[in-house]
Amino acid sequence: MTRRRTGRAQAWAELLRVSALFSVPGDALAGAAAAGARPGRGTLCAIGASLCLYEAGMALNDWADRAEDAAERPHRPLPSGRIAPSAALAASTALTAAGLALASRAGRPALAVATALAATVWAYDLGLKHTPAGPGTMATARALDLLLGATASTSATASTGRNGGPRHRAVHALPSAALLGAHTYAVTAVSRHETHGGSTRTPLAALAVTLAVAAAASGEALGARPGTTVSSPPGPPAPAPHPHPALPSSRPLPSSWPLPSRRLLPVRRPGRSRGLGPLLALAYARTPATLLLHAALNPSAALTERAVGGGIRATIPLQAALAARAGAPGTALALLGLVPAARALARKVSPT
Repeated sequence: MTRRRTGRAQAWAELLRVSALFSVPGDALAGAAAAGARPGRGTLCAIGASLCLYEAGMALNDWADRAEDAAERPHRPLPSGRIAPSAALAASTALTAAGLALASRAGRPALAVATALAATVWAYDLGLKHTPAGPGTMATARALDLLLGATASTSATASTGRNGGPRHRAVHALPSAALLGAHTYAVTAVSRHETHGGSTRTPLAALAVTLAVAAAASGEALGARPGTTVSSPPGPPAPAPHPHPALPSSRPLPSSWPLPSRRLLPVRRPGRSRGLGPLLALAYARTPATLLLHAALNPSAALTERAVGGGIRATIPLQAALAARAGAPGTALALLGLVPAARALARKVSPT
């Protein structure tokens, strides 16, 4: 009985690719950092929703590919008979519902993003995976996952009136979402050749994208960090204004007139993570670069699969680099701590 339970647990771990789960929480945390919000209850809801929707996609992927896996990967849980196809479909449905329920706890905007994410996952697995739109669809899903974290975190912040309240907008996370999406596009494009291999151009293109993303992630975030303000300089208060008639635009304002306060001007937080971002971006690029180069020089199925696994693991240092780029070094270092656990679990359960 114990051996049967162990075997069943192993089968579900393979179906859900649990070793890739460590790459999921960083989406929400990087999104919160990019939006200028501290992780809170909304961020936790987004992480839970992301984990559920990610696993829903994994189960649905094998259910949709069960006929193909029977011919090419008979050892997978469904074609080998260790898990029934109906159980995989039921698990995917239940996990999707759980993910949407968790997202709803962070507010309606977060639920809207989670609904779009769930629809993208199902569309990819059920029809778009084997079309030219496949990599773009997967990239969209990963970008939406980061935006889910940004939306959930800023919605919760706005409701409590912290850090500028409703001034927060998830739109500030769009550059980070675009970089994460570009990385995902490259990995997904390579994964389309992991069964048969035979592609040199795709790994080389993915390597070029990886280097470009690393270069972009190593710099400071463009634009203002929302919710970051500079206070007015110390000194006596300005004198009360005196009434003046309307003046022509060419005439200078009297020095006694009060100037607009600088208290509302947003600025970046200088020096909080200077130097950390480039190091993390280098760690991100280093993870898949060698594997992609090997897959390009010897385009075999085995080396291509290793390159895809390296690309999945590289997601974590990329998320950390994006958090550091947004001025959240604590979040970046916490994410980097997930790398050893992900690597250790990948030795037991393949992430691909």
